[in-house]
Amino acid sequence: MPYVNIRIAGSLNREQKKEIAEEITNTLERIAHKPKSYTYITFDEFPHENWAVAGKLLDGGG
Repeated sequence: MPYVNIRIAGSLNREQKKEIAEEITNTLERIAHKPKSYTYITFDEFPHENWAVAGKLLDGGG
């Protein structure tokens, strides 16, 4: 059973989540031969202030 966890800075709207879930599910079915009904996907959305890259917060606060 594939389990995919997507962590993202910021937020996605419902339609974006739907499209991403469909694409990932279809890819796992096509390439890994996993039935769609076996694939679980979760979305974790975090404020930009909770993510840092290269020592800098993504919200621009340093």
